[in-house]
Amino acid sequence: MAVFQLILCIIAAVVLSSFISRFIPKVSTPLVQIALGAVASQLPFFPNVELDPELFMVLFIAPLLYLEAHEIDKSGLLKTLKLSLSLAIGLAIATMVAVGVILHAIWPAIPLAAGLALGAALGPTDAVAVSSLGKEAALTQRQMSVLKGESLFNDASGIVGFQFAIAAAVTGQFEVGEAAGEFVVSFIGGALFGLAIGLVANWLFETIRSLGWETTTTRILMELFLPFLLYLAAEDIAHVSGILSVVASGLFIRFDRTGVGPNVARTNIVSNSVWGVLSFTLNGAVFILLGMLLPGAMGNSWEDPGVSNILLIGVIMLVSLVVIAMRFIWVSAMLRLAHDTQTGHRRHMTPERWRSAAVMTFGGAKGTITLSLMFTIPYAISGGRWFPMRDELIFIASGVIIVTLLLANFLLPAIAPNRSGDTSLEMTEVTIEVLRRTVEELTGRVTNENRRAVLMVIDSYTKRITRLKQRTGEIDPQRYAQLQIDALGWEKDYVKQRLLDTKRSKEGTQANRDLEIEACERLLDQIMNSLRHISTDRNSGRAMWQIRGRMRALQRRTLTLIRRTSSRIRRTTPLISDDEIFAHTRMVQLAAFEHVIDRLYEEMTRDTYNTEHCSALLLDYRRAESALRARPNMTGSAKTIGMAEDVKRESYGIELGVIQDMVEAGEITRAQAKTLRRNVYVMSVDADSSL
Repeated sequence: MAVFQLILCIIAAVVLSSFISRFIPKVSTPLVQIALGAVASQLPFFPNVELDPELFMVLFIAPLLYLEAHEIDKSGLLKTLKLSLSLAIGLAIATMVAVGVILHAIWPAIPLAAGLALGAALGPTDAVAVSSLGKEAALTQRQMSVLKGESLFNDASGIVGFQFAIAAAVTGQFEVGEAAGEFVVSFIGGALFGLAIGLVANWLFETIRSLGWETTTTRILMELFLPFLLYLAAEDIAHVSGILSVVASGLFIRFDRTGVGPNVARTNIVSNSVWGVLSFTLNGAVFILLGMLLPGAMGNSWEDPGVSNILLIGVIMLVSLVVIAMRFIWVSAMLRLAHDTQTGHRRHMTPERWRSAAVMTFGGAKGTITLSLMFTIPYAISGGRWFPMRDELIFIASGVIIVTLLLANFLLPAIAPNRSGDTSLEMTEVTIEVLRRTVEELTGRVTNENRRAVLMVIDSYTKRITRLKQRTGEIDPQRYAQLQIDALGWEKDYVKQRLLDTKRSKEGTQANRDLEIEACERLLDQIMNSLRHISTDRNSGRAMWQIRGRMRALQRRTLTLIRRTSSRIRRTTPLISDDEIFAHTRMVQLAAFEHVIDRLYEEMTRDTYNTEHCSALLLDYRRAESALRARPNMTGSAKTIGMAEDVKRESYGIELGVIQDMVEAGEITRAQAKTLRRNVYVMSVDADSSL
């Protein structure tokens, strides 16, 4: 029961970390998860359960490595294979030896074999951590290919080296010749075993699909169980490296690319979603566990009178320096020795190449694999004695992980800053992709009842895509978006003034004034909701401003409800139908559009805004105005428009979800996502007019 409670608490912490990361985009998700784990470990209801190291390896390492190998860009991997293998094997061995020797020299209480094990564990690069850190940095495709390829191969080499070092520490014996022979057998045998299983899996999946036996459920279950079964079979039956078997199989299996048709596409979509959730959960759980482990390991070492706290911190700094310095020297040497693909000559180290070496150095953050390996250190060695300095080794590894993550989090954006201003072409293409995915999702939700309403919303998205394609590369998206925001402000000011004038006026009947008031308040709520989401000039008091705005909107709705209820009871005025309110709201919106159009014409004669931006926005408002005027019977479509309103709100949720998915997948940066989210609310008013 305690284990089950621990799992639930960890999952809850992972979910919480995904929300917190959205509010502090400058801090990477792994760092947030580590902090959450440290805080959670101090809570009384958070269980403290020790996991079996072997179970930890199977539960976390096998599926994560399989997914990493399966999703890596194979062509990019081949192009950077030499450099990736050099880092994965050569640098991993050099780091293992350097850390082990230096650590044993400055702290003799740590056996050489245990120091080598720490060095081996610090060899692997965590590509998942790098991908989350890289959201704020502009890494080239080659740099990402090198880092991902390195992490894939040095996971295997680091784990095999770690296992041999731990075996030597436990038994007290280490034969170099025998270890090398076992390493070759385990390495080659694991790769061959994984390839063989990959061949069988490909044939099996294709046969099941061709016979029509495959269902989404069976496909997902087989895919999920494959890395676990493969690892266990390699270790317990074939007695070869389970890690290398999982990697080789993940590189070779291609069942998700076979077959055509809607059922296959639907299954692949579900598969990607399941793996996305699983990988985020497993990686998050590892970092949560790291945070949970830190207080205990720190407390044991910190309170031990036989261990110097200053020495502990100093060792962390020294080991971090050794790991980073060796990596920078190694990468720089490989870049210097590399031959130009066109001339065949070695290239000189230019400032740009030195910067690239620094990027790949600080991009090699340690994380999941390092921590997982340190968790597998046994508690006892031969003879029943406790494993020497186990807590201190885990503490040192955790400290190095945090140091490398902090350096990657704050130095990578400084060395390789993201393009602060996305080009019009790039941002427009990203926006079109978001809209296209939203339309695809909406298309799948069409039913006989909502067909007309959904098609109205899809039509509005289609028009937006068409307009974006027409002006691809012609408009600065940031300045144009600011003009759109200002135009919404002009609409708001016009509607507020019209509402105020109506409340003060005594002309006309009470029914007409009530109709005007309700229409203005509805449109004002809609505009204010958009502005609350996209405002950039109220950062300090934005939360309070949003709360006050929502309270005012609630107050307006409450007064309207009271007024209509009072009229119904007293029957002092005729009741206003929804059809009348919809029609009059559109009339007010038309007047607001005309006001903005006049204002845009005025701005074109000034220097406040770019003339091309004003012209483009004028066209958008003219189209929206024409769409409203061309509607044949606004008063007879309240029900359909009401359904369209619901679909429209749903589409905004879909659009925001698509943006978040693209951020987590690394397809767009956090800065781009922020701009896209603002655009969702900016365009909401324009979309209303086209429904």
